Amino acid sequence: MNLHNVEQARFNMIEQQIRPWNVADSAVLQLLSTVKREDFVPLVHKSLAFVDMAIPLPGEQLMLTPRIQARLVQDAAVNPTDKVLEIGTGTGFTTALLAHQAQRVISLEINPELADMARTNLQQANIHNVEVRQADGVNGAAADAPFDVIVLGGSVAEVPPNLLNQLKVGGRLVAIVGDEPIMHAVTITRTSETYFKTDEKWDDNAPRLLNFPTSPAFRF
Repeated sequence: MNLHNVEQARFNMIEQQIRPWNVADSAVLQLLSTVKREDFVPLVHKSLAFVDMAIPLPGEQLMLTPRIQARLVQDAAVNPTDKVLEIGTGTGFTTALLAHQAQRVISLEINPELADMARTNLQQANIHNVEVRQADGVNGAAADAPFDVIVLGGSVAEVPPNLLNQLKVGGRLVAIVGDEPIMHAVTITRTSETYFKTDEKWDDNAPRLLNFPTSPAFRF
């Protein structure tokens, strides 16, 4: 793919997949045109970098579709002074988008091969305010809490309370919650020490984060 074709494909991705999907935040759209998604896609799947599909990753993981990544970043509404916790680094693309907006990002990736890949990708993209840790994200990063923003880079049956407790008052957690066929993207805001407000934003399915509790099949 020559450079012109790459830029055309990136433009089409933004205009045909992302913008129609209610991503209107100009800062997010600008990042999507400057942070090179193709550099975060494993070499064997480089040709799929701008396609509306989840891309296979090592360890049977998947890279989220561009529109879901964009929408999560828009929902996170990160400010320049924010400290962000991301769970599920993958190849580091969403991490890169968050890093451009935040003061600091700590990103947890359970798969060692992906953690290494993400570190390399972020370094090559000249992003230096991220720390990628190979760790199970289900416990968050309590020693570094509280966070302004927590982003889950995959779906969960429900958000564990211990993660919500790592938010600052006024902080928010963005996640895709529920079970197939329909999951809901939610933004949970910590409005006080004891109270959390949940807003359902949109519906879509996303691959599961590993090791998070699964919800019981029946509730009576």
